[in-house]
Amino acid sequence: MYQWIYKQGVKRRNPLLPAAESFLQETDTWTRAELEEYQLEKLQELVHWAYENSAYYKKLFDETGVHPDDIRELNDLQIIPPITKKILLAENEAIHATASFERLIFSETSGSTGSPLTFHRNLEWDARHRAAIHRGYDWYGIKPWHRNGYFWGYNLDVKKHWKLKMMDKLVNRFRIFSYETDEINAFIKKLKKADYLEGYSSMIYHIAQKIEREDLPIRANLKMIKGTSEKIFDSYQPTVEKVFGRKIISEYGATETGIIAFECPDGNMHMTMENVIVEVIDGEIYVTNLFSKSFPIIRYALGDYVELDTETKCSCGREHTIVKSVIGRIGKEILGEQETYPSFIFYYIFKNIVMDGGEAIGYQVLQHEKGHLEFRLEPHLSDHTRRRLETEIVKYFATDMTYEISEGATFYRDGGKLKDFVSFIETV
Repeated sequence: MYQWIYKQGVKRRNPLLPAAESFLQETDTWTRAELEEYQLEKLQELVHWAYENSAYYKKLFDETGVHPDDIRELNDLQIIPPITKKILLAENEAIHATASFERLIFSETSGSTGSPLTFHRNLEWDARHRAAIHRGYDWYGIKPWHRNGYFWGYNLDVKKHWKLKMMDKLVNRFRIFSYETDEINAFIKKLKKADYLEGYSSMIYHIAQKIEREDLPIRANLKMIKGTSEKIFDSYQPTVEKVFGRKIISEYGATETGIIAFECPDGNMHMTMENVIVEVIDGEIYVTNLFSKSFPIIRYALGDYVELDTETKCSCGREHTIVKSVIGRIGKEILGEQETYPSFIFYYIFKNIVMDGGEAIGYQVLQHEKGHLEFRLEPHLSDHTRRRLETEIVKYFATDMTYEISEGATFYRDGGKLKDFVSFIETV
């Protein structure tokens, strides 16, 4: 029944999806050379389209002396000036293509990192985005209509609560709305027939902790647990795997870029090279979506620090570039008494502890005043690990920063999502 409902929904919402899924299944085994050749073909097509149909790109190219015919190889993409969230907001109307489309799908970002962005996706863009997700599911033997649990959205008003319940019923989904024991017990009962879980990684971990702490009986045979929208701390994995039988895998992307990468069963995040081109400059990611014709996304500064791996040959056989790690958000800098520091320093502080044989630590760092940091740590540390952490903090900040460490702490949520660094300091 659910398969039939799903396919009827696809026909109504986006009939291009099945063809996009078939194509990505075919290209899943392409060589790196084949993938890059395809990227170049689609890039040239996109650049010509943007120049001819977007007032913003027509003006940008003319003012900077760029012509679509100048893109002869992938590296030529660098001659096009990058675009930012600020530009997408300020030039929204001019960026949108003036060409006619059969139908457009309204999209909106969450606004958790600032003002929400609204735009319209053409059907092929939307189909490629969803096909990338479904290909990742297929790696785990999952189909979109399979039974799934959803960790997303709780404490809703009554009207929204029941509306979501009705929608979830149609798509064979159940979700948890609170951390109350009765709610968790009801969720656990439904897990017996679930194929996968997905949602905020911090919620998945929190529920796993509660199940373990209260020794609640659980029966599950999950094929996949997927974390989205938040950082997946290494410290989450032992508890989640113990309780649910699987670790949390990563899906990386954004509303405006589409799916950038999806983690395979062998543990590597493979880039969706058929849909996007990714550049990393000074650690910062720039994304070009090759099918964003209604609202061209070319060299978009997404706001993340990432590491790529183009050399490793994954044991799964896929040759798509590997996103080695998403280090963190590019946001407000850390302000010392004398110097400023990039926020990805915290990633390396805690990574160094693990690499040195220490424990993985769930953490959040807050800055309320210049020259002082508040480290909020989820676990209580051993004396050795605490001394190791203090050594790392001093190594990176020396005497330029004072700090306090709170163990067994709760995390602050900025805009509903969990961030590893939050600055409350207003800067000009």
